[in-house]
Amino acid sequence: MLSASSLAFLKRLLDSPGPSGFEAAPARIWREEAAPFAAVSADVTGNSLAEVNGAGGVTIMLAGHIDEIGVIVTWVDEGGLVYIAPIGGWDTQVLVGQRIRFAGRNGDVVGVIGKKPIHLMKPDEREKVTKIADMWVDIGAASRDEALALLSIGDAGVIDSRTVDLPNNRIASRSIDNRIGAFVVLEALRRYAERPGAARVVAVATAQEEIGLHGGGALVAAARVNPAMAIAVDVTFATDHPGPEKKEVGEHKLGGGPVLTRGSVNSPVVYRLLRDAAERAEIPYTIHAAGRDTSTDADFIHLAREGVATALVSIPNRYMHSPNEMVSLDDLDRAADLIAETCRAVTAATDFTAR
Repeated sequence: MLSASSLAFLKRLLDSPGPSGFEAAPARIWREEAAPFAAVSADVTGNSLAEVNGAGGVTIMLAGHIDEIGVIVTWVDEGGLVYIAPIGGWDTQVLVGQRIRFAGRNGDVVGVIGKKPIHLMKPDEREKVTKIADMWVDIGAASRDEALALLSIGDAGVIDSRTVDLPNNRIASRSIDNRIGAFVVLEALRRYAERPGAARVVAVATAQEEIGLHGGGALVAAARVNPAMAIAVDVTFATDHPGPEKKEVGEHKLGGGPVLTRGSVNSPVVYRLLRDAAERAEIPYTIHAAGRDTSTDADFIHLAREGVATALVSIPNRYMHSPNEMVSLDDLDRAADLIAETCRAVTAATDFTAR
């Protein structure tokens, strides 16, 4: 079970705004949490690193990206209305009617997303998906000059919401993808530090994954850490609600345990290490089959340097890329235990080449 202090850290982390390229605030919270039990550092890309057992004979990297999707200010009109572009992948329908919190020049600035009222729409307009270019954010300013005294072009924002507790040990938040991964890798490192094995383990809160078609912070971190093995932690689609096709993405329930990805870029050696650790510790898990890429940091870590034996552990997540993503705290707890236990099984003699 997650401790009270870990839960408090998780909520601070989830509620701190940090879209891709603007991750500094949650990254500071992450490093502060890691400092009492790990050697902590950061890099120019925005990654934060925490290292345990630095003299270990083999290096393992644990990666969870700390950025979230958001918006960025592109223009302000003469009336003081703010226009935005997406940071990361949005279903624009979920933005309609939301509040946005920007990190302004002198502090946070809150506005509301506006669009033409349904009463004024022509019948064909009502059937169309609203594009982000047809929305604006009203921060209450009466003029362009008044708005620009509060905001600058290029300021970033996120949906203005806070984490909520739900029954059955579940939570909902706008930033679960993938601040939850950054949380899990640090919680796994904390548990590993309490009973370390032979490996040097470095947890990384990676930057820019949501816009990281070039590899983002994960590729930079893998080059710096120089791991023999890596485990990326991200979210995947829960299939215990209407919509997702189990025949396409598998069967993954909230509270059903972590999801281990098999195939594609994932090392069969590290997959077996995770599977065997789960079975030893009696940790429930499900399997996701990936025939191509995974759309996570794992896709880039495994290609770093001369290659890194990489696996992907995922947390079942409902309503991905929405203001109210939902996960089970039980899955976070089990994923942290599984990763710590897997790290303890690795020694300098572990052969990561599938033979």
